[in-house]
Amino acid sequence: MYEVGLVALFPQLVEPVLDCGVIGRAREQGLCRLRSASPRDFATDRHRSVDDRPYGGGPGMVMRYEPVVAALNSLRQVMPAQCRYIGLSAQGEPFTQARAVELAAGPAMVLVAARYEGFDERILAHVDLEMSVGDYVLTGGELAAAVVIDAVVRLLPGTLGHEDSPKDDSFMSGLLGYPQYTRPEVVDGAQVPEVLLAGDHERVRRWRLKQALGRTWQRRPELLENRKLTAEETELLKEFRTEAD
Repeated sequence: MYEVGLVALFPQLVEPVLDCGVIGRAREQGLCRLRSASPRDFATDRHRSVDDRPYGGGPGMVMRYEPVVAALNSLRQVMPAQCRYIGLSAQGEPFTQARAVELAAGPAMVLVAARYEGFDERILAHVDLEMSVGDYVLTGGELAAAVVIDAVVRLLPGTLGHEDSPKDDSFMSGLLGYPQYTRPEVVDGAQVPEVLLAGDHERVRRWRLKQALGRTWQRRPELLENRKLTAEETELLKEFRTEAD
Protein backbone atom coordinates (compact mmCIF):
# COMPACT_ATOMS: atom_id res chain seq x y z
CA MET A 1 0.00 0.00 0.00
CA TYR A 2 1.29 3.46 -0.91
CA GLU A 3 1.29 5.79 2.10
CA VAL A 4 0.52 9.50 1.76
CA GLY A 5 1.10 11.81 4.70
CA LEU A 6 -0.14 15.38 4.91
CA VAL A 7 0.72 18.17 7.32
CA ALA A 8 -1.86 20.92 6.76
CA LEU A 9 -4.13 23.25 8.68
CA PHE A 10 -7.11 22.14 6.58
CA PRO A 11 -6.61 18.48 5.57
CA GLN A 12 -10.36 18.28 4.89
CA LEU A 13 -9.68 20.22 1.68
CA VAL A 14 -7.59 17.31 0.41
CA GLU A 15 -9.76 14.39 1.50
CA PRO A 16 -12.23 14.74 -1.42
CA VAL A 17 -9.40 14.07 -3.88
CA LEU A 18 -9.08 10.56 -2.45
CA ASP A 19 -12.83 9.98 -2.42
CA CYS A 20 -13.68 10.42 -6.11
CA GLY A 21 -13.03 8.74 -9.46
CA VAL A 22 -10.08 6.44 -10.05
CA ILE A 23 -8.25 7.81 -7.00
CA GLY A 24 -11.26 6.96 -4.83
CA ARG A 25 -11.32 3.43 -6.23
CA ALA A 26 -7.60 3.07 -5.56
CA ARG A 27 -8.22 3.98 -1.95
CA GLU A 28 -11.14 1.55 -1.68
CA GLN A 29 -8.96 -1.22 -3.13
CA GLY A 30 -6.25 -0.56 -0.55
CA LEU A 31 -3.72 0.79 -3.04
CA CYS A 32 -3.13 3.98 -1.05
CA ARG A 33 -3.86 5.51 2.33
CA LEU A 34 -3.85 9.10 3.60
CA ARG A 35 -2.59 10.03 7.05
CA SER A 36 -2.92 13.67 8.07
CA ALA A 37 -1.79 15.86 10.95
CA SER A 38 -2.85 19.44 11.60
CA PRO A 39 -0.35 21.79 13.27
CA ARG A 40 -3.32 23.23 15.18
CA ASP A 41 -3.53 20.01 17.17
CA PHE A 42 0.08 20.47 18.30
CA ALA A 43 -0.11 24.14 19.33
CA THR A 44 0.68 24.56 23.03
CA ASP A 45 -0.67 28.02 23.88
CA ARG A 46 -4.26 28.61 25.01
CA HIS A 47 -5.19 30.16 21.65
CA ARG A 48 -3.78 27.16 19.72
CA SER A 49 -1.93 29.60 17.50
CA VAL A 50 0.02 28.30 14.52
CA ASP A 51 1.22 31.61 13.07
CA ASP A 52 2.85 34.83 14.19
CA ARG A 53 4.11 38.14 12.82
CA PRO A 54 7.30 38.00 10.71
CA TYR A 55 10.55 39.24 12.20
CA GLY A 56 11.64 42.39 10.38
CA GLY A 57 8.07 43.54 9.83
CA GLY A 58 5.86 43.31 6.80
CA PRO A 59 2.31 42.22 6.01
CA GLY A 60 0.79 38.85 6.75
CA MET A 61 1.67 36.07 9.15
CA VAL A 62 4.18 33.22 9.08
CA MET A 63 3.56 29.61 10.15
CA ARG A 64 5.37 28.89 13.40
CA TYR A 65 8.12 26.30 13.70
CA GLU A 66 6.99 24.33 16.75
CA PRO A 67 3.48 23.16 15.81
CA VAL A 68 4.44 22.36 12.20
CA VAL A 69 7.49 20.32 13.18
CA ALA A 70 5.54 18.56 15.94
CA ALA A 71 2.86 17.57 13.41
CA LEU A 72 5.54 16.40 10.99
CA ASN A 73 7.28 14.35 13.66
CA SER A 74 3.98 12.67 14.55
CA LEU A 75 3.81 11.35 10.99
CA ARG A 76 7.45 10.25 11.01
CA GLN A 77 6.50 7.76 13.73
CA VAL A 78 4.00 5.95 11.48
CA MET A 79 5.32 6.43 7.93
CA PRO A 80 7.72 3.99 6.17
CA ALA A 81 11.44 4.57 6.66
CA GLN A 82 12.00 5.32 2.94
CA CYS A 83 9.40 8.11 2.89
CA ARG A 84 10.11 11.37 1.02
CA TYR A 85 9.29 14.59 2.94
CA ILE A 86 8.28 17.48 0.71
CA GLY A 87 7.56 21.10 1.58
CA LEU A 88 5.09 22.74 -0.79
CA SER A 89 5.92 26.36 -1.51
CA ALA A 90 6.07 28.85 -4.37
CA GLN A 91 9.87 28.89 -4.02
CA GLY A 92 10.25 25.14 -4.64
CA GLU A 93 11.42 23.27 -7.72
CA PRO A 94 8.68 22.79 -10.35
CA PHE A 95 6.61 19.64 -9.90
CA THR A 96 6.93 17.59 -13.09
CA GLN A 97 5.67 14.29 -14.47
CA ALA A 98 9.16 12.89 -14.01
CA ARG A 99 9.01 13.75 -10.32
CA ALA A 100 5.54 12.17 -10.06
CA VAL A 101 6.92 8.95 -11.56
CA GLU A 102 9.81 9.00 -9.10
CA LEU A 103 7.53 9.52 -6.11
CA ALA A 104 5.11 6.81 -7.28
CA ALA A 105 8.01 4.33 -7.34
CA GLY A 106 8.64 4.83 -3.64
CA PRO A 107 6.63 3.49 -0.71
CA ALA A 108 5.44 6.82 0.68
CA MET A 109 5.56 10.61 0.69
CA VAL A 110 4.66 13.29 3.21
CA LEU A 111 3.54 16.70 1.96
CA VAL A 112 3.84 19.75 4.20
CA ALA A 113 1.44 22.49 3.14
CA ALA A 114 2.03 26.12 4.10
CA ARG A 115 -0.50 28.92 4.59
CA TYR A 116 -0.38 32.68 5.17
CA GLU A 117 3.00 34.09 4.05
CA GLY A 118 4.62 30.67 4.21
CA PHE A 119 6.80 28.69 6.63
CA ASP A 120 9.30 29.81 9.17
CA GLU A 121 12.41 29.10 7.08
CA ARG A 122 13.80 26.75 9.72
CA ILE A 123 10.99 24.25 9.05
CA LEU A 124 12.63 23.46 5.71
CA ALA A 125 15.49 21.70 7.49
CA HIS A 126 12.98 18.92 8.21
CA VAL A 127 12.05 18.14 4.59
CA ASP A 128 13.98 16.56 1.73
CA LEU A 129 12.98 19.09 -0.90
CA GLU A 130 10.72 22.04 -1.66
CA MET A 131 8.28 21.73 -4.53
CA SER A 132 5.93 24.10 -6.38
CA VAL A 133 2.97 23.17 -8.58
CA GLY A 134 3.31 26.32 -10.68
CA ASP A 135 4.31 29.94 -10.96
CA TYR A 136 1.34 31.32 -9.07
CA VAL A 137 0.28 31.74 -5.44
CA LEU A 138 -2.57 29.89 -3.69
CA THR A 139 -4.23 30.76 -0.41
CA GLY A 140 -2.86 27.54 1.00
CA GLY A 141 -0.79 24.51 0.12
CA GLU A 142 -3.68 22.08 0.55
CA LEU A 143 -4.75 22.50 -3.08
CA ALA A 144 -1.16 22.00 -4.21
CA ALA A 145 -1.03 18.82 -2.10
CA ALA A 146 -4.21 17.59 -3.79
CA VAL A 147 -2.58 18.08 -7.21
CA VAL A 148 0.54 16.14 -6.20
CA ILE A 149 -1.46 13.31 -4.63
CA ASP A 150 -3.63 12.93 -7.73
CA ALA A 151 -0.65 12.94 -10.10
CA VAL A 152 1.26 10.36 -8.05
CA VAL A 153 -1.53 7.98 -7.04
CA ARG A 154 -2.86 7.65 -10.61
CA LEU A 155 0.53 6.16 -11.54
CA LEU A 156 0.35 3.37 -8.96
CA PRO A 157 -0.11 -0.09 -10.51
CA GLY A 158 -3.79 -1.00 -10.51
CA THR A 159 -5.13 2.54 -10.21
CA LEU A 160 -6.00 3.04 -13.87
CA GLY A 161 -8.01 0.60 -15.95
CA HIS A 162 -5.05 -0.53 -18.07
CA GLU A 163 -1.41 -0.73 -17.05
CA ASP A 164 -0.39 1.05 -20.27
CA SER A 165 -2.81 3.95 -19.73
CA PRO A 166 -0.23 6.43 -18.37
CA LYS A 167 2.38 5.66 -21.04
CA ASP A 168 0.87 8.03 -23.64
CA ASP A 169 0.12 10.83 -21.17
CA SER A 170 1.54 14.26 -21.88
CA PHE A 171 5.12 14.59 -20.54
CA MET A 172 5.61 10.85 -19.93
CA SER A 173 7.87 10.68 -23.00
CA GLY A 174 8.94 14.30 -22.79
CA LEU A 175 6.27 15.32 -25.33
CA LEU A 176 2.76 16.69 -25.16
CA GLY A 177 -0.03 14.24 -25.88
CA TYR A 178 -1.42 13.63 -29.36
CA PRO A 179 -5.04 14.55 -30.31
CA GLN A 180 -7.74 12.10 -29.21
CA TYR A 181 -11.13 11.44 -30.85
CA THR A 182 -14.20 9.33 -30.12
CA ARG A 183 -17.66 8.82 -31.63
CA PRO A 184 -19.42 10.24 -33.59
CA GLU A 185 -17.17 10.15 -36.64
CA VAL A 186 -18.44 13.56 -37.80
CA VAL A 187 -19.66 16.28 -35.44
CA ASP A 188 -20.55 19.86 -36.43
CA GLY A 189 -18.82 19.24 -39.76
CA ALA A 190 -15.54 18.18 -38.15
CA GLN A 191 -14.27 14.77 -39.28
CA VAL A 192 -12.11 12.33 -37.37
CA PRO A 193 -8.76 12.02 -39.23
CA GLU A 194 -8.95 9.22 -41.80
CA VAL A 195 -5.78 7.56 -40.53
CA LEU A 196 -7.52 6.69 -37.25
CA LEU A 197 -10.35 4.90 -39.08
CA ALA A 198 -8.35 2.72 -41.46
CA GLY A 199 -7.21 0.09 -38.95
CA ASP A 200 -3.52 0.36 -39.89
CA HIS A 201 -1.78 0.30 -36.51
CA GLU A 202 1.62 1.35 -37.83
CA ARG A 203 0.15 4.38 -39.63
CA VAL A 204 -1.73 5.30 -36.45
CA ARG A 205 1.46 5.03 -34.39
CA ARG A 206 3.40 7.28 -36.76
CA TRP A 207 0.54 9.79 -37.00
CA ARG A 208 0.24 10.02 -33.23
CA LEU A 209 3.98 10.45 -32.80
CA LYS A 210 4.04 13.17 -35.46
CA GLN A 211 1.15 15.00 -33.80
CA ALA A 212 2.79 14.77 -30.38
CA LEU A 213 6.06 16.13 -31.77
CA GLY A 214 4.25 18.89 -33.67
CA ARG A 215 2.14 19.99 -30.71
CA THR A 216 5.20 20.11 -28.53
CA TRP A 217 7.07 22.19 -31.13
CA GLN A 218 4.13 24.60 -31.40
CA ARG A 219 3.17 24.92 -27.73
CA ARG A 220 6.16 23.90 -25.59
CA PRO A 221 9.27 24.11 -27.80
CA GLU A 222 11.58 24.15 -24.78
CA LEU A 223 10.69 20.49 -24.16
CA LEU A 224 12.30 19.55 -27.48
CA GLU A 225 15.53 21.34 -26.59
CA ASN A 226 16.29 18.72 -23.96
CA ARG A 227 15.21 15.75 -26.06
CA LYS A 228 17.49 13.79 -28.38
CA LEU A 229 15.25 13.04 -31.34
CA THR A 230 15.50 9.71 -33.13
CA ALA A 231 15.82 9.62 -36.92
CA GLU A 232 12.12 8.81 -37.19
CA GLU A 233 11.14 11.65 -34.86
CA THR A 234 13.29 14.10 -36.81
CA GLU A 235 11.61 13.01 -40.05
CA LEU A 236 8.09 13.23 -38.61
CA LEU A 237 8.69 16.64 -37.04
CA LYS A 238 10.03 17.91 -40.37
CA GLU A 239 6.86 16.64 -42.07
CA PHE A 240 4.67 18.34 -39.49
CA ARG A 241 6.47 21.66 -39.80
CA THR A 242 6.27 21.52 -43.60
CA GLU A 243 2.53 20.82 -43.46
CA ALA A 244 2.03 23.60 -40.90
CA ASP A 245 3.68 26.27 -43.12
